[in-house]
Amino acid sequence: MTSELPEYYYRIRENGAAVFRVDTENRQRRIEMEQIAVINMNKGEIKPHGDRELSQMDQKEIKRWMAERKALLAMRDIDDIHRAVDYMNTTTQWAQSKASPEQLEEVTDSLLLAMHDLRTVLVRKKADRLTKG
Repeated sequence: MTSELPEYYYRIRENGAAVFRVDTENRQRRIEMEQIAVINMNKGEIKPHGDRELSQMDQKEIKRWMAERKALLAMRDIDDIHRAVDYMNTTTQWAQSKASPEQLEEVTDSLLLAMHDLRTVLVRKKADRLTKG
């Protein structure tokens, strides 16, 4: 069973990726990867690597990947928030039933400040949505 490698490879990095063209059609039948661009997801920029000019196909594929990556990161963000709710619940159970006085002393102020900050932001955002909606 043979599987074809993708034409492009994206090396994920902080705020984006380095884009490589994958080549297996060479005499040695080795995988060769040539960097063709750098992506900055925060700015939505695609910068050709070196003196290279990107083809329309390159640009189209890179933009498709960027859209997929943006959706994946958004999905991960909301999943992280759902996990945070779970952690808050398990933390509450821990504080109520398992934590020693010393452990509670170690974390109480940090937890209270973080929860106060979160509550303040959530209440303000909810009020903004109610007044706009």
